[in-house]
Amino acid sequence: MLILRCRLVLHDSLYYATREMGTLYETGHYLHNYALSYALFNDRLIRVPYFASGYRPSYPADLGKLNAAGIYVTPARPLRFDYLLVTWKMAQVAYYRRPERFGPRGNFPENYGRAKELAPGSVFECFVISREPVPLPRWIRMGKWASKVLVEAEPEQYRERSGPYTCATPLNPLDVPGTPVAFDVVSMPPVSLLINARLDGPNYELADGTCIPAGMRYRFPEG
Repeated sequence: MLILRCRLVLHDSLYYATREMGTLYETGHYLHNYALSYALFNDRLIRVPYFASGYRPSYPADLGKLNAAGIYVTPARPLRFDYLLVTWKMAQVAYYRRPERFGPRGNFPENYGRAKELAPGSVFECFVISREPVPLPRWIRMGKWASKVLVEAEPEQYRERSGPYTCATPLNPLDVPGTPVAFDVVSMPPVSLLINARLDGPNYELADGTCIPAGMRYRFPEG
């Protein structure tokens, strides 16, 4: 197996709605491996069409192509991050739509909101594990605004081992073989992530002591 350590540097503000609290839409400071997988491999392996006729994602069909190619992308943890708070307000055009002062979601204007976005210069780290050498793009687009992200990838030396260990990188619990002994949960859609996970079993130990579970692949609930 080949392991690439990927350093992701934001060159735009990055926004996706991890939590919605009234008029505040908050972006979390972890990047989900589903989003990273689409961003890194959409042009070559996944090939999602530009036009989508529906809103239901097809994760098993899309990410299953990476399973077939022997590729797995871990979620990304923050190395350095900051936030921007952006306020937006949409004008109400009464000549073709009835003005709505308050929306059905609560006692606040429907056309007003605030977005808490990750600031440019924030840095994240993830790992790409592949069966064969795989070229990665230098630049990718992520988030609701298709924000520009620089990808710096370096190959890692590792040794295979087995036994108890603590994983420094966040994990998608569906993709990890076995059951973690202990962990903290980062709540985010579509699958909450695990951090500070303690596991027992086969793993890859990198040169800096970082341990990554062996045998990870994209798995999805049946039905």
